[in-house]
Amino acid sequence: MSVRNGILALLAEEPRHGYALKSEFSRRTAGTWELNVGQVYTTLARLRRDGLVAEDEPVDGPRHRWRVTGSGRGALEKWLGTPVDEAASRNELILKVLLALGGPPDRLRLVLDRQRAFAMERLQEYTRARPVLADAGDLSAELALDALVLRVDADLRWLDRCEQRVADRERESRLDRGSR
Repeated sequence: MSVRNGILALLAEEPRHGYALKSEFSRRTAGTWELNVGQVYTTLARLRRDGLVAEDEPVDGPRHRWRVTGSGRGALEKWLGTPVDEAASRNELILKVLLALGGPPDRLRLVLDRQRAFAMERLQEYTRARPVLADAGDLSAELALDALVLRVDADLRWLDRCEQRVADRERESRLDRGSR
């Protein structure tokens, strides 16, 4: 759904050909969401089938330019006006931790430690990228990086919380066993 709507948003700005859509999508998402050209053209074909975009005749060479239709603008406005509900049940990290809880203690420790190390690497990578993006003056890229940093930071805080709650539960369990 996001690729479909991302393409509609770009076409609402101006007509574009497929490769220009791919390039601009990548630029706007600061390279965090890469599309392949085949995916772009498959999505455009579906959007045309649904009456949301139209294909113009080639003007300069074989490239066809695509433009959004009135129905496409309506679909885009509806999407932009709908809040995003990212259910926790669809978050793979949450799923891994919750499922690792049911196994041996070292399994959970492995998941928490590896995810924390991965998150720290990402945070360092993003920190190194920040000055380059600031110098380029690309607000889209800067905002995308901010979102990535904040998400990684939230993951790290949640991993710390998991570790603390598991430790608290183990301590309570030992105390309960000791009082018997």
